[in-house]
Amino acid sequence: MTLVAGVDSSTQSCKVVVRDLETGATVRTGRAAHPDGTEVDPEAWWRALVEAVADAGGLSDVAAIAIAGQQHGMVVLDDGGRVIRKALLWNDTRSAPAARALIDEVGAAEFARRTGSVPVASFTLTKLRWLHDAEPGNAARVAAVALPHDWLTWRLRGYGPDGESPLGPVLAALTTDRSDASGTSYFDATTGEYDRALLDAAFGNSGIGGRMILPTVIAPGASAGTVTASPEFPNAAEGIVVGAGAGDNAGAALGLGAAAGDVVVSIGTSGTVFAVTERPVTDASGTVAGFADATGNFLPLVATLNAARVLDAVAGLLGVSHDELGELALAAEPGAHGLVLQPYFEGERTPNLPDATATLFGLTLSSTTRPNLARAAVEGMLSALADGLGAVTGLGVEAGRILLIGGAAQNPAVQRIAAQVFGLPVDVPLPGEYVAAGAARQAGWALTGELPAWSTEIAASLPADTSTVIGEQYAARRLAPSS
Repeated sequence: MTLVAGVDSSTQSCKVVVRDLETGATVRTGRAAHPDGTEVDPEAWWRALVEAVADAGGLSDVAAIAIAGQQHGMVVLDDGGRVIRKALLWNDTRSAPAARALIDEVGAAEFARRTGSVPVASFTLTKLRWLHDAEPGNAARVAAVALPHDWLTWRLRGYGPDGESPLGPVLAALTTDRSDASGTSYFDATTGEYDRALLDAAFGNSGIGGRMILPTVIAPGASAGTVTASPEFPNAAEGIVVGAGAGDNAGAALGLGAAAGDVVVSIGTSGTVFAVTERPVTDASGTVAGFADATGNFLPLVATLNAARVLDAVAGLLGVSHDELGELALAAEPGAHGLVLQPYFEGERTPNLPDATATLFGLTLSSTTRPNLARAAVEGMLSALADGLGAVTGLGVEAGRILLIGGAAQNPAVQRIAAQVFGLPVDVPLPGEYVAAGAARQAGWALTGELPAWSTEIAASLPADTSTVIGEQYAARRLAPSS
């Protein structure tokens, strides 16, 4: 049996899945936590990767591995391969003014034309402008910039800080893939080229952006190299192939086997709506990001900052578990008797309102009940994602069914209300680490030259059950003040 490993280095944790290359069956798994916060020392990700690999039984019998990771995070390195400052994560919104400034300088339509997307605070380019403005001394030291999965892949192959890694600080050995590069705002997934002029604009046209080293973008099924023996992986088999890796959403699409007509709705720390298309999609409004997928196609995507944590907050307020919250929600009628939750608890990325707060509308003596509040939480979270679906399909993307994933997707109330909110059939795959599964498929691709054909088991299927009152109420409140 040939084994391949996939890694999901996400915001909250590192997950490792070891699978049988032929069948896709999961053989073993491992996990380790990441620190909290919106800025993290990348060394913590490396330690978590080492711990998660050990928890998964090591790499002694693994033939190939690939890493999928959270998109957009800014990892800046000096000429000795040392991390200059903590990485700013995708959910760090301090660069919102930098995003606005870059759009004013370049133009939203021009950004969309050149990179497929309009930058928001999540994107790497805006974080680099923030670095230039807020920490000019650190900005002057930047010799290379990488994304989380780029840096981890580099370390896995034996590169790293001068004096601390077997192969040393060879910055030119950094690699990435087009899916993750497409979330930087300085890469064009259509041409496969970096836009150095945009990168230099982030540094005030000082020349820093023009001369820094960027990871080489390798093909989706290519190998980035091999694992290098090190004290962290003492029992690793010699010559373990390292795949290209991917951004987390592209990894999930690959793990699910999403095809044209499938729209993936992921409810995790953040919420995402994305679909696989063969043609590029651009949106000058900035609502839809024109990302690339992990196969050579495209992945138009809408992201929200507020997803499962909306349910966490309301369940905590009501003093109930998530299962009990769902039971309460299903005890209320669609529309929650006029109660509408606009769920911008942590600001919002789509729409781009980084300073917004959540707002509860429609409180009356009759609507203020525990079931209505529970239902409003579920409907509000899903309605924000349904706005994203509308933005994607409004650009001509086909939508035939929803693939609902993430921890909250297992709640029967979320499933039933999703079928009402989205107005499409909803399939809920069995719970699984689909980002890591996509990375494992990519590892198999790098090993054999062929993308493994693994099936996805569906746990629940719900027909479309449109309830127009939910969408109508949410739309009526969409433009109401929320901050």
